[in-house]
Amino acid sequence: MAGKFLVGHTDHITLIIIRWGIAVIVLLPFLLWKEKTLRFQRKHFWLLVGMGATGIALFNFFMFLALEYTSADNVGLISTLNPISIAIFSFFIMKDRLSARQLSAMIVSFFGILVVLTNGHLNRLLTLEANIGDIYMLLAVVSWGLYSVLGKKVMSELSPLVTTFWAGVFGNILVLPFLLDGVQFSHITASFWIASLYTGIGATVLGMVFWNIGVQKVGSTKSGMFLNFNPIFTAILAYFLLGETMTTGQIIGAFVVIVGVYFFTTKRAYSFAKLAPKKAS
Repeated sequence: MAGKFLVGHTDHITLIIIRWGIAVIVLLPFLLWKEKTLRFQRKHFWLLVGMGATGIALFNFFMFLALEYTSADNVGLISTLNPISIAIFSFFIMKDRLSARQLSAMIVSFFGILVVLTNGHLNRLLTLEANIGDIYMLLAVVSWGLYSVLGKKVMSELSPLVTTFWAGVFGNILVLPFLLDGVQFSHITASFWIASLYTGIGATVLGMVFWNIGVQKVGSTKSGMFLNFNPIFTAILAYFLLGETMTTGQIIGAFVVIVGVYFFTTKRAYSFAKLAPKKAS
């Protein structure tokens, strides 16, 4: 919602600079306090540049561009493909494989998301009108899949804090040349800066650092499954903060998502082979 609001006041390149400029400034003192250094090894350079290009420059570029041309609902629906994008790139780059149980759980959870987003009326999916903004959001999903897999690779040796900081620095450097034509603002109010601070600190510093910690600890594919909770928390916050109604369909869909994520992230508790009686020797 904050992103949809911000795109009405300036161009998407400027929004990337503002969002990640705030994030880098906020991260710097924490990085110096926690890590005591800003250094990284030469072998990590291109991986960090790749993360800056995919997760900061391209992902934000395509997402803000998508919000200019399509609805927030369409963006939300297409973003549900993030776990699938991560799983595909993890397979080809990291050679990670999904078991039949995990694949089934991913499909179940994806179905649950659709139920939540449509308030239980899946026929609404047939009435959605596709446009160029949807294509941009698909490209954002592809960028996020690559970013997550690169993050898993580099964070086998670097901390999430260092990784997030330098990805933000390189991402900003990559988009700066596109501001040569100047910056244009429209109807800037206090609400614009409040929303910018929220996206820069809340959604970026906290969100990205915690995301990278998750990727480091459990891997990109498993972390991606937890993105399925985004629509659920959106519905819950809308209920408590905006007074919107949570429908029975959303509650059922949330339960389906939770079941899917549970079976994806946990291993089989027992084996039938273990239950079979042993033959007497």
